[in-house]
Amino acid sequence: MHNAHGGSVPMTEQQQTDAQATLDFEVIVEEQQSFVYNLTYRILGNHADAEEAAQDAFLSAYRNFHRFRGDAKVTTWLYRIATNAALMKLRKDRSKRTLTDTGYEDMDLVSPTQGPEDLALNSEFRERLQDGLEMLQANLKAAVVLRDVQGLSNEEAAEILGLSVSSLKARLHRGRVLLRKYLQDYLQSGHR
Repeated sequence: MHNAHGGSVPMTEQQQTDAQATLDFEVIVEEQQSFVYNLTYRILGNHADAEEAAQDAFLSAYRNFHRFRGDAKVTTWLYRIATNAALMKLRKDRSKRTLTDTGYEDMDLVSPTQGPEDLALNSEFRERLQDGLEMLQANLKAAVVLRDVQGLSNEEAAEILGLSVSSLKARLHRGRVLLRKYLQDYLQSGHR
């Protein structure tokens, strides 16, 4: 900082703390931007919406960084903000149908020999999986994306969603069942 005569004015302790917090936050953004974008994309299924939700999440995190108490890892705190930003965006678009609206709930479940995780390397399957994720209810979708797509532990995903681990597991089970039902034709057609 400089005064009117060109000399340096020492920073106050608060200014130093704020400057360090800004630097710390910049490091977090740099390290986590790819993960946050991928998370919002998997929830929203649209690049433009995912970018907007990721930006909203980082902006919200920046504005509230002073409130971070350290009770959880900073990444868990950030992923919760990103998940909430994506879910808020999803709720704004209520015109999308969910799996329960399509009648897939009433279909008989076929147990594929390979789960969706094993088939994710196949790009056609990834497209079908993303379509299935799009049709899940927001609460089920968030659980499946955090746990199965992003690879977080049950404990991390539950904390991000503000759930108990048992509630997360219930949502995961329901979401996985609906995804399997949605993907039944694809799996039965020999794409295993």
